[in-house]
Amino acid sequence: QVRLVESGGGSVQPGGSLTLSCAGSERAITGYSMAWFRQAPGKEREFVASITWDGARTDFSNSVSGRFAISRDNAKSALWLQMSSLRPEDTAVYYCAASALYPMSTPRLVAAWGQGTQVTVSS
Repeated sequence: QVRLVESGGGSVQPGGSLTLSCAGSERAITGYSMAWFRQAPGKEREFVASITWDGARTDFSNSVSGRFAISRDNAKSALWLQMSSLRPEDTAVYYCAASALYPMSTPRLVAAWGQGTQVTVSS
């Protein structure tokens, strides 16, 4: 089984940048498509970005397109979300996810979740 652990969350001012990391353990993430979701207080969990198992294709939600980037290194069993030009509305708990299916734009397609890491964007 694959176990996912996120890190890199924190507080940042509007316009700032953060990079989130997700590490796979117990089972490597190689062969899985990967994604990032986020959930703000009182809101539904929403899709942010995804990447195919080989990194050949990426997809983003309209709200983050042009500001966020997703990347992976299967040899290191690692996934990253690079966030720039952050806005207060980006504040949420961010989760990494794994699936055998692609695209993975809805939570029902997720096979494994990380525990989440908090990102807070405020002055």
